[in-house]
Amino acid sequence: MPTDRRTVMTGALALGAAAMTIPAVRAAAPLSGPDPANIHRYKIGEFDVTAILDGTRPLEKPEGTFGTNQKPEDVAALLEANFLPTGAALNMFTPVVVNTGKELVLFDTGLGAANGGQLAARLAAAGYAAGQIDVVVITHCHGDHIGGLATEGKSNFPNARYVIGETEYAFWTAPERMSGPTEGGAKLVASNVTPLKDKMTFLKNETEVVPGIRALEAAGHTPGHMAFHIESGGKRILLGADFCNHYVLSLQRPDWEVRFDLDKAAAAATRVRYLDMLAADKIPFTSYHMPFPSVGFVDKTADGGYRYVPATYQLMI
Repeated sequence: MPTDRRTVMTGALALGAAAMTIPAVRAAAPLSGPDPANIHRYKIGEFDVTAILDGTRPLEKPEGTFGTNQKPEDVAALLEANFLPTGAALNMFTPVVVNTGKELVLFDTGLGAANGGQLAARLAAAGYAAGQIDVVVITHCHGDHIGGLATEGKSNFPNARYVIGETEYAFWTAPERMSGPTEGGAKLVASNVTPLKDKMTFLKNETEVVPGIRALEAAGHTPGHMAFHIESGGKRILLGADFCNHYVLSLQRPDWEVRFDLDKAAAAATRVRYLDMLAADKIPFTSYHMPFPSVGFVDKTADGGYRYVPATYQLMI
């Protein structure tokens, strides 16, 4: 049916009048801010791997933690080149659960509820009860890894056995650690780790945790820090724990010193060794402080350095 100019104008005026009578609309919901995903499950062969974000913490002045042997302006320049703010970073804490189909293995236990850790609730949200955990692996004894291990000396995982590096346990339980800069860490070990000694297995390099999972020496961050090689159905992943703690400042510059590494030269050598392996073998890795879900790949750059490539759907199909 043809439409003349008068009809069009009349309709437009009517719509305009109607629009003038519509009341102003405002958002009824309050602004909530960022809310990152906190559970992510993927496959390595026949194994289920579940990353659980225990929590996040802002880190002011990244140059005070990463690249402590560099000029602050050089740290800032690297951050800017990677589209990151220079005045602050965000630290993430990611325990990992590996379900082999026969055993449920938890790597590290987070900050602990008293320090804001969310592992208990998020473990349940992932479909696992604390009492189902068969093995708890302690990669090393820093507080953000053992804080959720026990409450008032009682294990939070009552049916589990525990594994820890032999060197790591010996270091933190030595009497001399109870004073000086290691005092706080040693006291936490005494309350959360030592009471579980009778249920512990002490690991050396290449010790098997369960079939498909074996320990790898990765010292430097702490004297007995360990990484773990996980393999199933011809697929592999490296669980690196804290061998590399920032996807730019540690990974792109493995020689830059990190404040929390007890032996800085050894830690740098460990980073280079494993980054070279990951780049050459083209296998994924997961590390505790990588951007959640804390899993990705390492690529060599044209200048001989490294870059982090986050996993997308490679491990989901």
